[in-house]
Amino acid sequence: MDQLLISRAKRRRNLDHSQLVTVMRRLALEAGDKIMEIYQADDFEIKSKSDDSPVTAADEAADAIISAGLRAAFPDVTLVTEEQAASHSQRAETFLIVDPLDGTKEFIHRRGDFTVNIAYVENGVPQRGVVYAPAKGRMFFTLADGRAVEETGPLDKDSIGDTAPLSVSQADNSALLVVASKSHRDQATDDYIGKYAVKDMKSAGSSLKFCLVATGEADIYPRVGRTMEWDTAAGHAVLLGAGGQVVRFDDHSPLTYGKEDYANPFFIAYAPSVDLKEA
Repeated sequence: MDQLLISRAKRRRNLDHSQLVTVMRRLALEAGDKIMEIYQADDFEIKSKSDDSPVTAADEAADAIISAGLRAAFPDVTLVTEEQAASHSQRAETFLIVDPLDGTKEFIHRRGDFTVNIAYVENGVPQRGVVYAPAKGRMFFTLADGRAVEETGPLDKDSIGDTAPLSVSQADNSALLVVASKSHRDQATDDYIGKYAVKDMKSAGSSLKFCLVATGEADIYPRVGRTMEWDTAAGHAVLLGAGGQVVRFDDHSPLTYGKEDYANPFFIAYAPSVDLKEA
């Protein structure tokens, strides 16, 4: 048994990042197709609390596609996914983490700001990630070397199209661009944003907020509210690959992954040129 564990650990260390990115991207696109099929159905009913709701059906269908694909491709890597409660008790230094449909309220209200999120975490850091917004046709991911890109091509499942490299802004601290949650905005968030000189503020749903910082469309995204690691890992990876950072709200230490309950503290995602204010 010890030899088996050692062998599995060795295979995890030798994980092919090119294969990882290819598989994660393809599964995100496949899951996105299924989500949009439910989203666009004529008989789409909005049931935010029912187990039989289209939102739940979309969650579960997307999760089934992604989980099966990841387990087939990477059987030795621990898989944690929001939709499978049994996976939340697993602990590993290296793991895949999935939110098959992030932005439930955006899905319910047909605002389009929902995403498919798949990430690979190693030693507490999201090393690779894919964020796909199927209703918006926007695909963000990290390449095998960790650099972040947005794919601008046709989003073919079998081949990566044209990509544009992502790079965070050179922020003007006298005129910052802020992005905040569309569905979870509160007074505490507004109070913190009020510490900055803000030129413009936009709202966005799901992990797209990380991506807006990664593209330079925003300088900072503060989150004063509950999130789970599967909500943030993929967007965090994309932002890191664009030169950004994500830190804890309280002490500005790096936000890490693999915590006991997979729950995040409050955090700030930002371009390093932003002069961060204390909580």
